[in-house]
Amino acid sequence: ETRLVSVAPSLNATDSNGTEALNATAKFVATPEGTALAYGSLVFMALLPIFFGALRSVTCSKSKVTSSDMPETITSRDAARFPIIASCTLFGLYLFFKVFSQEYINLLLSVYFFALGVLALSHTMSPLMTKVFPASFPNKQYQLLFTQGTGESKEEIVNYEFDTKNLVCLLISSVVGVWYLLKKHWIANNLFGLAFALNGVELLHLNNVSTGCILLGGLFVYDVFWVFGTNVMVTVAKSFEAPIKLVFPQDLLEKGLEASNFAMLGLGDIVIPGIFIALLLRFDVSLKKNSRTYFYSSFLAYIFGLGLTIFVMHTFKHAQPALLYLVPACVGFPVIVALFKGELTEMFR
Repeated sequence: ETRLVSVAPSLNATDSNGTEALNATAKFVATPEGTALAYGSLVFMALLPIFFGALRSVTCSKSKVTSSDMPETITSRDAARFPIIASCTLFGLYLFFKVFSQEYINLLLSVYFFALGVLALSHTMSPLMTKVFPASFPNKQYQLLFTQGTGESKEEIVNYEFDTKNLVCLLISSVVGVWYLLKKHWIANNLFGLAFALNGVELLHLNNVSTGCILLGGLFVYDVFWVFGTNVMVTVAKSFEAPIKLVFPQDLLEKGLEASNFAMLGLGDIVIPGIFIALLLRFDVSLKKNSRTYFYSSFLAYIFGLGLTIFVMHTFKHAQPALLYLVPACVGFPVIVALFKGELTEMFR
């Protein structure tokens, strides 16, 4: 629960950040090509952590993992409290930005997310590095042990095992972290953002479909209220400088890597539907029918919902809460499939 609560602000405080900020600044008029490239890239980047995070969540739930990699199970009680915690956090951030200097707040946030980003990116890279390194690579094992007390009263505080490959991942991630800290470059931001999203989908597990419906339903109301009902979400999203969003420049074709007019998508619009889609993949696996019907139907539903969000926002030139479109799509499509297959009761059980 600690992990869930601590992650909640970073996931939900700006989960409509992307959808309300997908428009560029007022002074810049994006070309049709630049707009299409930016939107298409954001959709593609959003799909990556959902697809691979869902696959890794299956492996994670089957394998014996260490305490640091243990998935966090979200219960119905957690799901019901989640929108309330997110709302309090969001409004708290809003007050902070109104009272204190934005510069100092973002400096603290940069250091905080630097540390989190390095660890998240390192964890994301670790399975890849295992395949990249040759078998002859001298991979030594290490253990970080921190205890309290002596003799029979000795108590373990930290017991973390790692190897040389993990250290290489940590070193590469630290280089990206320093790059982000010094330059705030959009590519470094996206590497951290993708790592956060993938880890969220992999390690945050819903215990059943009913819990998923409670979570998505609550955040549906949360997203709509804070975007349409107040200016709180927009204010925080514009003030919050942290890798809790994916960005892509709409002027990339004109300015290259130094482009500065960004379309954005908040991580909450990726992770929240993503953990529900990952649950449906684990349900597919549990059926033992060698089929991924529910996973693919929800995955296609996500693409449809995100595409609809972009279409409506682009048409009406107004901020849109993405969960307004994603939640009905991601829940509705699999439920319809279950009705046709006669597995609705089994899915909710």
